[in-house]
Amino acid sequence: MKDIEYELIVCVVNAGFSGEVMDVARREGATGGTIVHARGTANPSAEQEFQITINPEKDLLLLTVKSDIKDNILKAIYNDAGLGTDANAVAFSLPVTNVVGIK
Repeated sequence: MKDIEYELIVCVVNAGFSGEVMDVARREGATGGTIVHARGTANPSAEQEFQITINPEKDLLLLTVKSDIKDNILKAIYNDAGLGTDANAVAFSLPVTNVVGIK
């Protein structure tokens, strides 16, 4: 089986905070990303259960990064822009098996 060289980090963040999250990712070695404007659809009972307010306007930040820096980026996002911050970022990664256009 071929080693995974790249990972896709998907980060859902409150609208207007994608630049802050991108700065965190760049600090850890990411070179760029794509921002997609989105709308969240959380269950209203989640707001009560977790005592949070869910802003439906979201940004989706997509970052294709080398696998060896993925964990550092995810940890930095969690620590600097994660739940409990204004950005309220949630992030996860997926393996990428083929990439074109990246040097």
